[in-house]
Amino acid sequence: MTDLIYHPAHPPALIRSVETRFIGFDHEWVRVRWKILGAAKLVVPPFAGKGRDDGLWNTTCFELFLQSPGDRAYVELNLSPSERWNAYDFEGRREGMAERPMPREPECTMRKGTDMAIFDAAIPASGLPARPWHCGLTAVLEEEGGVKSFWALSHGNPVAPDFHDPSCFTFEVAAPSDA
Repeated sequence: MTDLIYHPAHPPALIRSVETRFIGFDHEWVRVRWKILGAAKLVVPPFAGKGRDDGLWNTTCFELFLQSPGDRAYVELNLSPSERWNAYDFEGRREGMAERPMPREPECTMRKGTDMAIFDAAIPASGLPARPWHCGLTAVLEEEGGVKSFWALSHGNPVAPDFHDPSCFTFEVAAPSDA
């Protein structure tokens, strides 16, 4: 598991930690998990049916940024517990945004207990760029009362969260091996 840190300008109310990790790669799916401790007041968007949607980051949402080493371009995936999602291509930092085609919809599952929540996402591998990747693993977490915290591997801007900042793309995923 990799620990995410909240942006200092937007601390959580009760959330104590967020961990994330890739839990599987195969020819069909890339699987990612986020684990939240202190989730008693976490706002979980209700089921809205599968499909693309914009503005998912306005409430609890999990995001994944993928960039090929040496490239300015990157992919952003937004995944909601509501089962809504979206994928975007960017030509550079917040430049040239276009909806990314996906061969099928991601599978998203949220499990929430009294103190812990786990969000799992399975993303169609054929809709993603070839590995290796520099990754940004992030989460926007809303708690009751409108408290929003912004979690990432690192934050380059101390004033405002910016998940598109290349300094957030610090997790390395190697190319698949032939072994």
